[in-house]
Amino acid sequence: MDVISLGGVISANNNILKLEHLYHLVGDKDEVERIGPIMFPGRWKLFPLSYWNRAKRRGKVTIIPMGPVGHQVPGGILDPKLILADGRSSLTQTIDTIHAILQGKILEETLAAAEVTSNYAIFQSNPLVQLSTYPLTLRPDPNLYVPIGDWIGRLILPPKEGRFRGSYYEIHHAPAEYGHLVGTVVKLCWSENPTVQKFVQAVTQDVHFSAEAEYNSRFTGAIHPVRLNHWLQVDPLESLAGSHPEDNLIVMVDDPEVSQEAGDTVLRIAAQPTEVTGRYYGLVRFLGQSEGADQFRVIHFNRQTRAFDGPEEVVSVPPVKLAEAYGSYPSTPKDIEYSPCNEQGWYIYGAQNASGQFVVQAWAPRCLFRLQPDRVVFGGGKTAYRYIRQESWANVVAQKGKVTSVLCTAQDNGRPEAISAAIQDWQEGDQALLLHNYGGIGGKNKEPAAATPIFFGHFAFGRADVVRDPLADELRFDIRYYQVYAHNVDGLIAGTLHWSRYQGDRQMGWLGTRPTCDIAVKLDCFTDNYDFDGELRSPLTRMEAYLQAMTARYRIGDGTGGTFVGPSNNCSQDSNQALFASIQYTAEHIRDQETQLRDWAARNPQEGERFKQLIALDKDLKSALQPFGKPRPDWEKNEFNLGSSLQDQPLRNLLMGLGSWRTVLPRKASDVVVNQFLKYGASAWVLRTSQVGGHDPDIEPIAPMTF
Repeated sequence: MDVISLGGVISANNNILKLEHLYHLVGDKDEVERIGPIMFPGRWKLFPLSYWNRAKRRGKVTIIPMGPVGHQVPGGILDPKLILADGRSSLTQTIDTIHAILQGKILEETLAAAEVTSNYAIFQSNPLVQLSTYPLTLRPDPNLYVPIGDWIGRLILPPKEGRFRGSYYEIHHAPAEYGHLVGTVVKLCWSENPTVQKFVQAVTQDVHFSAEAEYNSRFTGAIHPVRLNHWLQVDPLESLAGSHPEDNLIVMVDDPEVSQEAGDTVLRIAAQPTEVTGRYYGLVRFLGQSEGADQFRVIHFNRQTRAFDGPEEVVSVPPVKLAEAYGSYPSTPKDIEYSPCNEQGWYIYGAQNASGQFVVQAWAPRCLFRLQPDRVVFGGGKTAYRYIRQESWANVVAQKGKVTSVLCTAQDNGRPEAISAAIQDWQEGDQALLLHNYGGIGGKNKEPAAATPIFFGHFAFGRADVVRDPLADELRFDIRYYQVYAHNVDGLIAGTLHWSRYQGDRQMGWLGTRPTCDIAVKLDCFTDNYDFDGELRSPLTRMEAYLQAMTARYRIGDGTGGTFVGPSNNCSQDSNQALFASIQYTAEHIRDQETQLRDWAARNPQEGERFKQLIALDKDLKSALQPFGKPRPDWEKNEFNLGSSLQDQPLRNLLMGLGSWRTVLPRKASDVVVNQFLKYGASAWVLRTSQVGGHDPDIEPIAPMTF
């Protein structure tokens, strides 16, 4: 139902959220209509949760100015004798306006006038991020550059009439045996494994945009999955491919099953694709600017000499577009050769342009990922937590442009070569739970969110794998984030994001502007596999499945097309809901298979002890996440049913948020979770950056608040 109000005196007591739209016609001389905004408190900005203010935020109210007319005849909105400047009577103008409303013209004109340019549109106008800049036929010297992953390509959303429960996938890089597929388009589908299919079914939903999502996508510049509106049974691959207005998302897929089905090449996957930037990466040290504003001389790392004395090359470091919503450039190459990180070198991610020159789309300081800490904190437990709580974010402004790597270990330092022993505890193939926080952008060109002294920041879980880097022949971290991220003006998509995309991307990443703290936590009972009579299971892997489910829900807003931040639904709360769900699964699994587990523990006493520790950890985590004892009703769900609708229900959300208050603030949530792991002897590697890259004197880092 739509309502047309002719100078109505509107209070805020009626639930106009139930309307599709309210068109409110107001004359400049209407003294009666002005009673409403003054007399009724719900119309005041002081009460943002009133029906009126919530409806306005959702775009359900259009106020139409009628010019120099009053409330009643004579001189009013229906006066046939009052002639206006355009020659029409006031009555004729009102009739014409109503007619335009009925034809849908008013709303279209209002929306068109209010449309804003998003950061995403600004970023996509830069050739640096445009796919046409990088021909698929070119590959850099394999002695200097290696692919980010075995399978890299572009997701393409199928037409609505040609859907097949998956996405098309344009291959940009493939293993040697499938090299003939590069440049072709194949089908990307889910594995037929029952567990995978259960995940897909649980997060497959019809998509019908709410009024708030519709409004947000037109009036605020936020990027919503507009191409999926009114699609039925949208699966997680479709929601990923359709998240942007065009097919420009580059992803890496792990270990696909390649087959021929009905004449089509099909890649079937068991895990969500990972968003990446670039196809290849090299390891270089910057020597300085060459001829041309975007030309930089670099020297490559030499594996034989273990020094930067390899071939020299000139790479392209194109300028980035200004992020208008933040007031600063996402990155700068200015004086990068003088960066404290340059001595140990940079990983540069990208591909070749049409002239064959390597273009740096993303970069990463090598010192951040090497398993060579600046400092080792011994003693674990309280000692490690004291460092994380008090020192990890200390002196953030003084640390601008720097990277710190601190290893917190439960070992004592009384043994000879204690530092070496602590580092060697991290071996190739190890996996760690990652806790990520970022802070704010301050300084002369500070972001609007930093207008007050309070900055909450952002929280996410992720995974850090210890891998052997083929370029440096050394162990390093490979990091992926599970970003539970609301729809935003940057076009950042909730999902699995590689470090090169989320942090290192020069146009769309955060390395150069936001201070960050990543904590890689390794605790055998949680991060290692259990061998249940030949079947390998890991609590970390189970948690990742729930995080992938949560990010899939976020991409389509539980079918409403929009995800919005509230007291009980935000990056921190919903990430920890996934952790809580994995804990619930463990508890239910123990109850359902108590006899079998007891027999298994008797046959495998060492793993049985680890499992007992896991049960105790789960209990403590559950208590820490929901300290009031009674669980949040939306968290007490089974399997992949991860909570309730993300729509705006303020009182309910507020009450539920209080039930898990320790996870409301991103930094507090990180502290709470890591503290529980440290109590059980976990080793934690704290990786901190503070506006790293070239030097921008007009910004300063801001640490996220906690209490």
